Amino acid sequence: MWFAHLITYSQALTLSGVYVPFTDIGGAVLRMLAATRDITISDADAAELTDRFAAMPPHLEVPAALQRLNDHDFRLFTLTNNPPETSGRQLERAGLSDLFERRFSVETVRCHKPAPKVYHWVADALEVDPGAICLVACHVWDTIGAAAAGWQTALVLREGNAPLDVGPQPDYIGQDLDAIADQLIERHGDGEGDNT
Repeated sequence: MWFAHLITYSQALTLSGVYVPFTDIGGAVLRMLAATRDITISDADAAELTDRFAAMPPHLEVPAALQRLNDHDFRLFTLTNNPPETSGRQLERAGLSDLFERRFSVETVRCHKPAPKVYHWVADALEVDPGAICLVACHVWDTIGAAAAGWQTALVLREGNAPLDVGPQPDYIGQDLDAIADQLIERHGDGEGDNT
């Protein structure tokens, strides 16, 4: 419930032309939900949520799947609504930092995904045609935004996640990152061209 509200309000703020860092929205949503239930949330509680969010481990198959994509010459990057320090801590703690060419945070463009501006900015920064980029996500709202910006998309079906049968559909769908990596390598992983 907390994360769904976090996404809703990050998008509402973006649509309203207001930028607030994702972690600040997260703390505010926590306090808002607590207030509706007569629960008191301290600053320490909000800080603990941010710390726990930054310490979440990757799913078990993720390191090997990313390494396989890297071995097949895919250019890997991250794109997150989180501030760079939060995503940096996540990758460092997971031992994944070295697998990514670049890390992008919406903090630079001051609007949250799925705003088209975010995806266009990344394509420009990478100097890659949007159609050559594939966003891999486990959030349908993110694949919708990326597809609308001309990117290919892949949806990882984590628990409680399914495609939405309206709007842009993912190009790839898999139960985990291994399944997505298999599909990407089969289609693009011949070592020729620019795999992003």
